[in-house]
This record gives sequence, structure tokens and C-alpha cells, in this order.
Amino acid sequence: MERRRFLQNIGATAVGFSLLKSSMAAQLSASAEAVGSVVVVGGGMAGTTVAKYLRFWGGTGVDVTLVEPNATYYSNIFSNMVLTGERTLSQLSYNYSTLKSKYGVKVQNYSVSSIDPVGKKVTLSNGVVLPYDRLVLAPGIDFEPLPSLTGTTANQAKIVHAWKAGAQTTSLQNQIKAMTSKDTFILTIPPAPYRCPPGPYERACVVADYLKRTKGGGKVVILDANPGIQAELQNFTTAFNETHKGIITYVPNAPIASINADTMTVKTSSGLSYTGKVINAIPSHKAGKLITDSGIGLANGLNGKWAGVNVLSYESTNLDLAGIHIIGDSSSTTQPKAGHIANAEAKVCADAIINTFKGGTINQVPITNSSCFTPITKTTASWLSVVYRYDPASKTMLPTGNGITESNGATSENYEDMLKWFNNLMADTFS
Repeated sequence: MERRRFLQNIGATAVGFSLLKSSMAAQLSASAEAVGSVVVVGGGMAGTTVAKYLRFWGGTGVDVTLVEPNATYYSNIFSNMVLTGERTLSQLSYNYSTLKSKYGVKVQNYSVSSIDPVGKKVTLSNGVVLPYDRLVLAPGIDFEPLPSLTGTTANQAKIVHAWKAGAQTTSLQNQIKAMTSKDTFILTIPPAPYRCPPGPYERACVVADYLKRTKGGGKVVILDANPGIQAELQNFTTAFNETHKGIITYVPNAPIASINADTMTVKTSSGLSYTGKVINAIPSHKAGKLITDSGIGLANGLNGKWAGVNVLSYESTNLDLAGIHIIGDSSSTTQPKAGHIANAEAKVCADAIINTFKGGTINQVPITNSSCFTPITKTTASWLSVVYRYDPASKTMLPTGNGITESNGATSENYEDMLKWFNNLMADTFS
């Protein structure tokens, strides 16, 4: 029954996809009540979803342009499995051809040079100026510099985070492949908030499993800047202490003080030092550069590193930036920074913009769902799920019911469900 309830939650992700297949053509050819132009910046989980649903729900009267400098998106979800050879980057690659051909979204593969919130226009790196009625920004995350990283340039280049799927993923994969049963993999976790709360612990598990299976052993040391495990406490505690006992060492309250890339040594703020063959240092996060460096006051949320938003519409809380919405990892909300929640936020935002174009009122009781599967070994996985509902008193999204629910351990059945969950989520976003 626990699994059945969870699958009902993630099934909501596939609802939009099934509707698209049956009624997309009729929706886009119908006489549209909503009329307006939207520029969407960022082609990840949030940006692609909002562009798609603005057209699907809004009809032909809603003109949508997606600005994304890269022609290919590499999914961060499942990228940990690339490190151990269970997936390839090409299997995690997606493009925007369906967005253009089926939904009529215009795609500009350029970066943004400037945003004019008064004139309501975006200037691209090729000089093209895009006017808008509404602007949606989904630039994802950026990183703070690692503290006191020293060593030769060549050795410093080996210290990668691989927290954005791409070249660094391949670099880290090759470093892990070169490890032996006598080597240590050091993983550092930044202070929350960071992208995908269970992600670092998942990475530790799949690397530990890989070393055990292919090298006959090895060590994984987790240096967590946080006071404790940030997601799936029960499942990861079991994974560290039982499933991967003798391989994983978990150290909480261990923020990085310095990294010496020549000696491959990490020193924590408490003065303890750890030396390894591979150092996978995940830096502290902040909103994408477009938010923090825009110069127009977008980074007005938590510590000036994130964008404050009204979660009824994801419009900026900066009153001088009316008509600008920020969704996904760059926004400051009570929801986690993760692909599934980015997809959900995008739909709330799309619905709010369409209702605004129609001259109506936006939904006052939005609901979002964050679900996530995490591989623990090559054949088993666990999961967590939480449904958020708008709370008018705090003006935030709060967990409903029993709050965050996690699976009762990692199983092969969960692993099979994980594959279905991923396929549904990516289809709902890119197909």
C-alpha cells in the first residue's frame, strides 16, 4: 500500500503527457482566449516545462520563445549512474525539437545580454531584441568558489563537482574508474540549500557499490557541511551502516576549510584532514548567474543568493520587477531544489500567466509534488515523496498530511519503478 500511494503521486506527473497525446492538436488549433507573449530563459526542467505548458494550456494566442544557449540538455537526474557506467551521457541527452514542432515554441540558442524590466524586453547575445508581456527565468544554479583550493593548475582541474551533467561528469567517471581497492573517494556536501537534497548521499552509495563490485573494495568518505543527512534519513542511515558497511564513512558538521590538490587532502573547519585518491568537492550553491549578476534586483531572497518569489505565480517579490517570474532552482521557496519540483513549479507558473492573460484570477490553492527515487546499489533503489499545499498564513508551500514520506528501505522493485518514474518525468518535460 505504501508503494501504491507513492506511485499515485508520481502518476500525476504523467497526466499531462497522456492528455497531450490525445488532445494537443485540438488545443493548439482552437480559438484562444489567452493572448500575450512570453519569453522563457533557460531550457532545463523548469524552463522547458513552462514553455510547453504555456502553449498547451494557453493555445495559439500565447506566443512563447525559449532562450537557451545549448542545443542539448543533459539530465542531472540519473547522472550519478553515469559515474558507474549504468548510463551514458548520450542516454541522458534531450533537445527542443518536439517543443518547436508540436507546440510551436520558438527557440533561440543564444545567451541573454541584458534585461529591461521597464521596457519589457530581453536582448540576446546575437543582438536580437525580444519584447515580452511576461518573462520567465529558469537559469538553474551557479556555484561559489571552493574555499582555499591550492595546488598546480593541472591538479586543481581534477577537483570537480559534476553537479551539472556534462564534461565534469565524464572527468569524475574516469577518476573513479582509475581507483583501486586501496583508494579513497572523498565527497564533500555543501550547506543547504543545494540542488537535489538526496543526490550527494545517492552518489556516495552508487560509488561505494561500484568499488565493492568492480574493485573488490575501497573507501568513501562523506564530509557533510550540514548537521545531518538532509533527505531520506532512515534509508541512507541503513545504506551507510549496513548495505555499504566498511566502505562508507559519514562525517556531519564538516564544512571544507581548504583543499590541497597536490596532496589530495581536504581539511575541515574542525581541523581534521582527509586524504584520498579522488576528491569530489560540491561547492556552495547560489542562483544562476543571470539572477545574481543581472543588476536589476532579482537576487532578493535568502542571503541575496536566490530570487524571492510569490509562490502563487512565481512572480518576483521585487515590486519593481512586475511581470518577471523565476522558477526552478534559482527561486527561494520552502520546496526542494529538484527536477520534479521544478516541473511542478513550471505548471503553477504557466497556469498563473495564462489566467492573467485571460483577465482572470490566479489559483489561490496551488499544490505541488516532489518525488524522487535514489539508487542505492546497481539493482536496488529507495524513494521519497512529499505533497506541498499553499499556506495563506505564511504565504509559503507547506508539506501536507504526514509530510515527507520515504520508502521502507531499498528494493529491486523500487529500482524498476525508478526507471518508469524517470521516463514519465522526462516525457512530461521534453515530449
